[in-house]
Amino acid sequence: MAEKVLMTALSPTMDEGTIVSWSKSEGDTVAAGDVLCEVETDKASMEYESTQEGTLLKIVRGAGETANVGEVIAIIGESGEDISELVAEAERSGVGAAPAKEGASPEGAPASSAGAPPDAAEADTQVPAAGQVSAGEQVSAAAASGAAPPVTDGKRVKASPLARKLAEQRGIDLRQVSGSGPGGRIVKDDLEGFTPAAAGAGTAPAGPAAGFSAAPVSGRDETVPVSRRRAVIAKRLAESKFSAPHFYLSLSVDMDAVTTAREALNRELPQKAGLNAFLIKFAAEALRRHPGVNATWQGESILQHGSIDIGLAVDAGAGLITPVVRNCANKGVAQIDAELKELVEKARNDALQPEEYTGATFTISNLGAFGIEEFTAIINPPGSAILAVGKTQKTVVVDDDEELVVRPIVKLTLSCDHRVIDGAAGARFLNDLKALMEQPYRALF
Repeated sequence: MAEKVLMTALSPTMDEGTIVSWSKSEGDTVAAGDVLCEVETDKASMEYESTQEGTLLKIVRGAGETANVGEVIAIIGESGEDISELVAEAERSGVGAAPAKEGASPEGAPASSAGAPPDAAEADTQVPAAGQVSAGEQVSAAAASGAAPPVTDGKRVKASPLARKLAEQRGIDLRQVSGSGPGGRIVKDDLEGFTPAAAGAGTAPAGPAAGFSAAPVSGRDETVPVSRRRAVIAKRLAESKFSAPHFYLSLSVDMDAVTTAREALNRELPQKAGLNAFLIKFAAEALRRHPGVNATWQGESILQHGSIDIGLAVDAGAGLITPVVRNCANKGVAQIDAELKELVEKARNDALQPEEYTGATFTISNLGAFGIEEFTAIINPPGSAILAVGKTQKTVVVDDDEELVVRPIVKLTLSCDHRVIDGAAGARFLNDLKALMEQPYRALF
């Protein structure tokens, strides 16, 4: 008996999804666990695995079409079965059969691996379903063997929507770009530093300065549609800002000891640890001493978390995402750095799974690399605090001997949810974090 295939919630905040491409065509046999299509959600570009068996009788939503959760995207049944009533029901529900897309069969079935349409929103994670190889593993395999040449299906090049948008803005022919994403798919990072001239000469990609291309000013207003990712960011942060009474605490930290410790540790490590790994470790040690900051408001109660799970805000190209390093208090800097680098790489290559970017009990946002000296950040739920880190810069200060000296100073600003954290409690936490960073031996106490 024919059954409807419904769009399901494939990420925690998903309301709708866009079909990027179909892996099956009408008439193909489908087994449980087979990948039917690739779906782009608010936080993920992922493969949709079938839970049904039979023949794919009808593709109701073609590549580039959007469906709300619970709407029909396809029909599976026995070959030759009459599905006219199911199709009519889908049409009455406002889910009419999608028109044929480029690369589709005459009946409307898209080619099995067609790339995303140029105007689709860019995904910042890729969430494999249970039992399938993750996109992150595919990316690692591709990286190990070198970037794959661009994969085409007919006339289209396989590329993420953001990569297509960037290529259009910069006038880049995607056929000249090597893809490092899953299956040779071109992703945003493949376009960083790329210029058509470099490709034609067969040289290595140009540096960031050479790859920068300013868009001409058209003189016309332009309305930019809000992507699902941007809509979710706006919704979550607005809810956080207006439901959680924020207050802010700032202080300056002498980074000399952190710099010295980092240089000493990096001489012992096979791969140098980044500053963010040290910030996460020091924050975890301070949170261990102040469990009331590592907490969540629950209305009738406050949950103090047993694990210190710290998220780092990452710019994934078309919006922020926050990869989370779990159980930071029980990990050293080297382990934190290794996990963080893997998570950030996944975030930038559409490979994060939901558990890797949700549930941070504390968050760090570091804009120092952009030259920002000091800023305030909006709390990332379910946490009750977020630490904003500015640029470390040489500053003239008065030392204990009342002498003027030049020190590397960074500004830290802690945003707190006043429902959970009082001013004095936030101040004690921030002062202890400062002490740990200026005198790292305190972490041994």
